[in-house]
Amino acid sequence: MTAELRLQNTEELRVLLGPLDRTAKLLGRAFGVTLVHRGDLLKVLGEGDGVSDAHQILEKALKKLRKGYPVTHAEVERWILQRQGGDDGDPQVAKPRAKRGIAHAAVHAPEKERAAGDAKKKLARVKAKTIGQQGYLDALERSPIVFGVGPAGTGKTFLAVAAGVQALRDGLVKRLVLTRPAVEAGERLGFLPGDLEAKVHPYLRPLYDSIENLLEPNVLRRYLENDLIEVCPLAYMRGRTLNHSFIILDEAQNTTIPQMRMFLTRMGMDSRIVVTGDPTQVDLARNEPSGLVDAVQRLASINGLEIIKLGKEDIVRHPIVQAIVDVYESTQTRMPSPEDRSAHPVKDKKRRG
Repeated sequence: MTAELRLQNTEELRVLLGPLDRTAKLLGRAFGVTLVHRGDLLKVLGEGDGVSDAHQILEKALKKLRKGYPVTHAEVERWILQRQGGDDGDPQVAKPRAKRGIAHAAVHAPEKERAAGDAKKKLARVKAKTIGQQGYLDALERSPIVFGVGPAGTGKTFLAVAAGVQALRDGLVKRLVLTRPAVEAGERLGFLPGDLEAKVHPYLRPLYDSIENLLEPNVLRRYLENDLIEVCPLAYMRGRTLNHSFIILDEAQNTTIPQMRMFLTRMGMDSRIVVTGDPTQVDLARNEPSGLVDAVQRLASINGLEIIKLGKEDIVRHPIVQAIVDVYESTQTRMPSPEDRSAHPVKDKKRRG
């Protein structure tokens, strides 16, 4: 079986083969293929799905190169992992599928394809259920920074995570980073017992829940092990610059103004940021203004930044949730501003039970 790519110049050939043919060798080990150059054609030789997988990776690299973006070896490794789906083998040492024998291919290839297919089906089922959610999804696709603001149950976090996972699988970003403030611990994680995972796991569990609803366990495990997906507390974002990343800040109503500023300035080249939160569920000290409320008011006029406000009509949880929201809204007619929160503390602050 053979697949071909037509090249425009020797620079394209150099990048696709990699330094000292490193990329060509990596694809060969991962998919059991051979790359052959003839004139302006780069041929992929092999058997079965390996040829198609390698060809699609080379096509993706070529398209990115022609748009003026660099193609790194680490990026090719990530694409290989994505094509392999549930395969537990490391791309550097993976055995060629086409050379594993008929019996192995008959038993193991369908399992791998089924795992990857199941993940794609899950993402395909993620669709807007309300007009507000559709507007939110559209904003996530077109704008580098999106604020999703609204009550619980409107899909703010889940849709943001789904968009991030899709961007990762499509190769639009190199990493998906999810973070939230561990406000119940006062962000003083160093004083809690245990290692980092033990300290922050209870506060990050909702983010893991969203990802687990979108990816098969073996695919999620592979992404986490290779740092393609990172879940961390907001306190550990300071001092970082995140390039080529899809970054989600959840529960942003519990950030302070300095924390929100710190988070937004972590954004690097070719990155996207999504901030989600419910301004009516602030768990900060009564005299501490919410960074989310402040940012929505302060940054609304910035080009490239969209603020999407979802309402009770966008709630897609159990019908009783909307009734609960209605009751709470009837007792609080307006959302307090940061100034109100500082000067006039809310006596009956609403918390999730």
